[in-house]
Amino acid sequence: MTKLIVDGKEIDVPPEYTLLQACEAGGAEIPRFCFHERLSIAGNCRMCLVELVGSPKPVASCAWGVRDCRPGPKGEPPEVKTRSPMVRKASEGVMEFLLINHPLDCPICDQGGECDLQDQSMAYGIGSSRFHENKRAVEDKYLGALVKTSMNRCIQCTRCVRFATEVAGVPELGAIGRGEDMEITTYLEHAMTSELQGNVVDICPVGALTAKPYAFAARPWELDKTESIDVMDALGCAIRIDTRGREVMRILPRTNDDINEEWISDKTRHVVDGLRTQRLDQPYVRQNGQLRPASWPEAFDAIARKVTRVNPKRMGALVGELAAVEDVFALKDLMTRLEVVNLDCRKDGSAPDPRWGRATYLFNATIAGIDTADGLLIVGSNPRKEAAILNARIRKRWRAGKFPIGLIGPKADLTYGYDYIGAGPETLADIARHSFAESLRKAERPILLVGAETFARGDGAAIAALAAKAAIDLGAVKDGWNGYSVLHSAASRVGALDLGFVPGQGGLNTRQMAALGTLDVLFLLGVDEFDIAPGAFVIYIGTHGDRGAMRADVVLPGAAYPEKSAIYVNTEGRVQMATRASFPPGDAREDWAIVRALSDVLGKKLPYDSLAALRQSLFKAHPHMQRLGQIAAGDAADLKKLAAAGGATDKTAFRSAVDEYYFTNPIARASAIMAECSAIAQERASMTAAR
Repeated sequence: MTKLIVDGKEIDVPPEYTLLQACEAGGAEIPRFCFHERLSIAGNCRMCLVELVGSPKPVASCAWGVRDCRPGPKGEPPEVKTRSPMVRKASEGVMEFLLINHPLDCPICDQGGECDLQDQSMAYGIGSSRFHENKRAVEDKYLGALVKTSMNRCIQCTRCVRFATEVAGVPELGAIGRGEDMEITTYLEHAMTSELQGNVVDICPVGALTAKPYAFAARPWELDKTESIDVMDALGCAIRIDTRGREVMRILPRTNDDINEEWISDKTRHVVDGLRTQRLDQPYVRQNGQLRPASWPEAFDAIARKVTRVNPKRMGALVGELAAVEDVFALKDLMTRLEVVNLDCRKDGSAPDPRWGRATYLFNATIAGIDTADGLLIVGSNPRKEAAILNARIRKRWRAGKFPIGLIGPKADLTYGYDYIGAGPETLADIARHSFAESLRKAERPILLVGAETFARGDGAAIAALAAKAAIDLGAVKDGWNGYSVLHSAASRVGALDLGFVPGQGGLNTRQMAALGTLDVLFLLGVDEFDIAPGAFVIYIGTHGDRGAMRADVVLPGAAYPEKSAIYVNTEGRVQMATRASFPPGDAREDWAIVRALSDVLGKKLPYDSLAALRQSLFKAHPHMQRLGQIAAGDAADLKKLAAAGGATDKTAFRSAVDEYYFTNPIARASAIMAECSAIAQERASMTAAR
């Protein structure tokens, strides 16, 4: 630690701190525009100037290290002043320069009310300017469907450039020109292609970059802000949902260093319009081959007439990708009382089973554990599409150095370098003899990242055993470290596996239930990703008029994730709570409440009438579900049992779980913004292929 005097107060700080960090550790507030905690230091806005006693002029605190400060003439600690007349004059001068060319757009700027330039000009600016020349005019740039530009407002802090290059790993933004002619652009003015591009709006300290879909929609002081959890992938990123009345207006990230730091994916951020498009707001019953609107009693009567005449062995239930833990628990409870054993939450036919042990289907290394890992082998996964934020975390660790990465599966642009090892199971079986294996054996904390799609094959169980064996042989599973990590793509998967929503003794799996003639009645809880063969009477509980609703005989409108208080378990096994921000449209109800009401009609009344009572039953049956924010770690011994199971594999190459990044669930498929992003991505892919 190094001693430092900040505004007369002596503090101890690490020598690797910058003066800005040291001053803030001492309780001083330092204004800044170009500096960002998660980006490299640019030092070009000069707003963070402080007085370092002994220096003839102010210094940029963001770019001056504590270890570079000289002690006083008598050996006293270096002294920094943040409120002296010199600092005040410097801050006012810098602010005056920044405002020379900045237009007076505050009344029409979407950044108004949450703008760093507004705030700091009030705190550190002066009431008038000595410059009366015409302001600089800059042509607005085209950056795609998500980011709107007003480049007259740009102060060239280069935060967006550094984010695109360092965090997103897609260096599409840069500066052209010099001095007054400098402009931020994509050079050829093509659309940005990163799945994280929306984050440049958050880090822009002025209104130069704003959210195009949100343009002129609302002011921040009009919105109610609710902290919640994202379900667009299995990471469970921390988000804030802003609503006006009953309508979700926008979604922003919250800081959570254990998962998403302060970033979110574009799908998470801009899927908002899909929440209000093609929504189911009343029950429907199929009559003469057509779905017609119905009341709740009519819909329940239609279900009761069918269910009461069917043998439980000819009934089944499937859970989709966005279902909350409470919804799955209530549905399983009802199916158990109906003596139904045909249950499955693995809509892709994936092999992992809770009976194998929790460690066999969790991301055991944890997301934050990537920061301390020193080797990575990716098997059958494309993290950039399946979990864009996780991919950025891997890139962050890769940029820090000494992090060898190998890939078995489909080749892809993952925004970081890797050694391509092979395409299928035979490569995984021989990995111990590959030269890359040696770098993993030398690592102290290696990770074997397995995509969930690798288990969704006919030989899925054998692949799981092979992956577990490889993890053990390569030293990824050892005392104090479990690097066997399964990356799921569905938000509901781990929670449903924890609840045991899988086939019972003699029960059918997803593929068998969806086949022709196997069932007479099938319950779908938000299942839209595959086709159900004709013949079965389908009851669909969901939010959108997607594939599941089109196939259903009875449609029961449910609540989307911002419209209910619900528990989700992410891919690493962390239990998280999503908070209700708005309400379902029309006659739609929360999914668990629909199941509870249906149980009454079916004569199998569930013993809870409120969400609190349901959670009491849930916590009693599964105690780890009440430990919010925590991970109940799996037992590494289960991996050794799995590895010993063995099995024969075929030679089919691995594939990623996500083919179309922007259309992975019914909310995204209903979004016009996601459709536009998909069209841009396909056009770019076709242009690249043509070259």
